[in-house]
Amino acid sequence: MKKIFNVAAFVCGMDEEYPYQIIKGINEFARNHAINISYFASFGGVVENSSFDDGEYSIYKLAQLASFDGALLLTNTFSNLDIRNSIIDKVKAANIPTVIFECNDYEEFHDVSIDNYAVMKRLVEHLINEHGYKVFNYISGPETNPEAQERYKAFRDALSENGLEFDERRLHKGQFRSYDGIKAIDDFMHSGISLPDAFVCANDSMALTAMNKLQLNGVKVPEDVAVTGFDNTFNARNAFPVLTTVKRPLYASGVKACEVLYSLMQGEKSPRSTIMDAEPVFAESCGCNPDNRDNALEFRKETALKIERTYMGIHILNRLIAALAVAKNIDECSDAICKWLEAIDCGEFSLCLVSNWEKTYNTLSYDDGGNYPEAMTAPLIWDHGERSAVKSFPSKQLHPEQQLTSGKVSYYIPLHFGPRILGYYIMSNTDFPIYSNHCHTITMSIGNAIETISKLNVLDPLCGIYNRNGFNINAGYIFEECIQAQAALSVIFIDVDGLKIINDTYGHSEGDFTIKSVSETIELSCGSMDVCGRIGGDEFVIIGRGDNFAEIFKKRFDAELERKNQEMNKPYELSASVGFINAIPDKSDTLIEFIQQADAEMYLVKKARRKQRI
Repeated sequence: MKKIFNVAAFVCGMDEEYPYQIIKGINEFARNHAINISYFASFGGVVENSSFDDGEYSIYKLAQLASFDGALLLTNTFSNLDIRNSIIDKVKAANIPTVIFECNDYEEFHDVSIDNYAVMKRLVEHLINEHGYKVFNYISGPETNPEAQERYKAFRDALSENGLEFDERRLHKGQFRSYDGIKAIDDFMHSGISLPDAFVCANDSMALTAMNKLQLNGVKVPEDVAVTGFDNTFNARNAFPVLTTVKRPLYASGVKACEVLYSLMQGEKSPRSTIMDAEPVFAESCGCNPDNRDNALEFRKETALKIERTYMGIHILNRLIAALAVAKNIDECSDAICKWLEAIDCGEFSLCLVSNWEKTYNTLSYDDGGNYPEAMTAPLIWDHGERSAVKSFPSKQLHPEQQLTSGKVSYYIPLHFGPRILGYYIMSNTDFPIYSNHCHTITMSIGNAIETISKLNVLDPLCGIYNRNGFNINAGYIFEECIQAQAALSVIFIDVDGLKIINDTYGHSEGDFTIKSVSETIELSCGSMDVCGRIGGDEFVIIGRGDNFAEIFKKRFDAELERKNQEMNKPYELSASVGFINAIPDKSDTLIEFIQQADAEMYLVKKARRKQRI
């Protein structure tokens, strides 16, 4: 029998055609040679939110490379240099056969690449020599990306060698994302700079949106300005006008990389670098007029498939979001997911959550050196319509059940809410994560639903802030942190004044309004890193870092309460007694003791205020 090899692959942003075509090539070779591929994939950098990205990048902490025979690195899809370098360092330390795409900087790895510099230079020289263009704008890829660096260098060298200067104001720094093309044109339109002869873009995704945005602004392509891309994607080949670009063998690169890795894992030798062919494709967007009639049948087939997937995908997505929105527990959430899996004909799926996900606040950061939680739970395992669960399994096992098959392709995708780590899900033997434009939206919807369910256990239903349980859990993290760092903290206890009189005189609805109004005032007075909670009927507790936090909080609270009293039209005033302690907690101290001390201080304040009123 052939040995079954297990390969870890790292990729970011599978919603673009570049990784999609490469992954298809990898998967084809893997399935034919009994190789199991595990993709650790995220959508980091897509929404331009660092807090969100912390949760996305957590998936790369999951991979335990000691259990893998080899690795494939699509690290050129990462715009975040720190994350890319951390993955590369992790793979180096594992000392397993590795193939990296579009990068020959590491002697430990084999690589599969194209000559980005030579082919981009040929394209730019064509614009200069064949069309006589002299003024250029450039939309780049990420500054830290090796491919983007080579393409930009080729662009600048082509201009310099032909006696042309480049105006730095005409450079837009993008991230290889579609939206960068729109942003580049918007910035250009507001710059007051004259229209160039051509926009040269570092990839097709940016070129296509830039071309569309130009035409929406009344700028004709190529009559008024030329536009070029790089990658020769399906949309580029069938755009109007057809995009001038660079043709590269993406699918073949995926096959070749997996083939090289397979040889290395079997102990065979293979060339350290493999250079794949790439060539410019001169089309309508630069002013050339190629004959594209041979593409008509391919275009019709692909377009029909894309339209059908889009319409069905939106319908399925709407149904899933609606079902997740009303899920009150993890079983109802799993029910909604199962209906989605049936609709997309997915054979295997596992929902893997950190243990005590409903109570524990887990965050991972590449800056703190933290690791993935050791224990996991799988409330949903879907196997061709059969549904089961696993109460607990170690995260280093990755999958909740032992995997004995070969030629299996699995995608590990993170579930989180901002930086809060909920877990991940696994989809196997389906290309849904790479062909669907809705995969990212679905992933976020599942994460949001699980976060909402977890909050049902820790939030006060009237006020929307933490209840006693939620406060104890989250305040406990701050308390332990200050013990370890021997740092000061403040604990504040607040009790609403005159609530019984308001209830007896104006009714319990006004009493609820009072409690909610004081709660809102407390929230407004807290910072994003502080924790507040309602621990009783009209009792609230707040914890914050720093030896002067309580004084700052009380000043804000008194001002907000006064403002609220002035704005509301009520026959009574909102009032509350505030007591607090400032201290550096010791290992022998407990949070409950600090709360009791703050409560005692509050009681003294309330007693003094009663004497004043009398």
